Amino acid sequence: MRTRQKNRVASTEKVTFEGACALIETALRGTVRQEIVAAVSRSENLGRALLRLRESMRTNVWKAGAHHISLDRIITEYDSRTRQDGFHALHDWDGKADRVNEDTIPVDVLNYLSEKRGAEPIDPTALAILVDYYFLHVLSLLSLRVWDDGHPDENLDQVNQLLGSLQGPGGSGQPFVDNAETLILIATSHFELDERGFGKLLERVRTLDRSHRTNIALGHAASMGCHLRFGFEATCGRDTVALRDDNTADYPWLCFALATLMSEYSRTGETGARGVQPGVEARLKDSPSSHVHGVDGQAIVEGMLNGLTPDARAFVGNHPPASLSACEAERSGFEALFHQHRHALLEDFERHRPSDHAYSPISLSFNFSHNILKGTIVDALMWGSAWDLTFNDLLTGSPPGDEKSRLKETLANTLMGYARTSPDRIRGRLMPVIIYDPMAGRQAFGVAMRKLRE
Repeated sequence: MRTRQKNRVASTEKVTFEGACALIETALRGTVRQEIVAAVSRSENLGRALLRLRESMRTNVWKAGAHHISLDRIITEYDSRTRQDGFHALHDWDGKADRVNEDTIPVDVLNYLSEKRGAEPIDPTALAILVDYYFLHVLSLLSLRVWDDGHPDENLDQVNQLLGSLQGPGGSGQPFVDNAETLILIATSHFELDERGFGKLLERVRTLDRSHRTNIALGHAASMGCHLRFGFEATCGRDTVALRDDNTADYPWLCFALATLMSEYSRTGETGARGVQPGVEARLKDSPSSHVHGVDGQAIVEGMLNGLTPDARAFVGNHPPASLSACEAERSGFEALFHQHRHALLEDFERHRPSDHAYSPISLSFNFSHNILKGTIVDALMWGSAWDLTFNDLLTGSPPGDEKSRLKETLANTLMGYARTSPDRIRGRLMPVIIYDPMAGRQAFGVAMRKLRE
């Protein structure tokens, strides 16, 4: 007879980051998740299997074969700390009821799937994706606690290793994000009634090493560009002053992201002959300074461009918004390097002009980043088939004719389709909160380039 192995943090033990990672690893390694799916798949239909999964998600207790893995104490403790910091990493905001949802985001998605497909036969792929989606949110919560016990860089690397296990051969085959740094973005890309946490988190992020800061900057520059373009068009009615007033928590983050990427761009530009010559992007690809955790020059240039498209004058103009007053040194440093590299930058930016023939993230706009990932997972669950794309893939362009470019366009249009069937009321009008529009992308690019050439 097999003895069930209980994995949990004893109630008398202090929750530590190292202990939390070790316990979560037991669920992600080997065949544990496959055993979880196999166990619930013995239900009479998909709806019954989902009820069993929901119980595990709500209690944070997972049983698989000889394993009994209780994450409840860790998740309860870390969620409490994170709420004290100002973030609801596991729960979404209900804009219609003006409150935080009672169930976690994975449970909300599970309930939706149960409503739509509950009477259908068992779908092991959908069940496996849901299990992975739950653990993705566990890791997202963990990414906000890397500073708790000291050594945040090493701790973030440990989360990255866990993410690799989550997205490895023992799981569903659905990729979510490229790195642990993006988990920080996903965990905090919700509406928060109190925005006090964003500034505190940014100060913590600034203490990370260069490679982690660069990866965070790449994700935030691109996602903020998409988010603020949506805000400019939909929420603020193309009023830049209103955009700045409505996004005071976002502008310092975008400033940090742009300044960090500009520093990487400039570092490589200075490896050439004295003075900066056109085409720095080409040199970025071959420079050691460009390969920060696999980052290449194209991503750095494209990330900066995306971040500048909503409001370029905020960072290179004479009248920056008041929300940037606390980071004026960062903003002015970005502006100085921009003017130093202006000719090369504008040439490099031109390579990323949106077109009808290739996917461009500048043509994508949305309200919150986590809705992009959530929509991707919902579609994968509805069809029982994983998307071979991460959230980060939608933040980067692809050349014309590239198979991945077509896949990105298909996903972006699919997400827009869902958003159109369930629009939000904004300024008295029903609007989709995810939009993919190459014409709007070209317009945003053109306006930004005119401002940058002034």
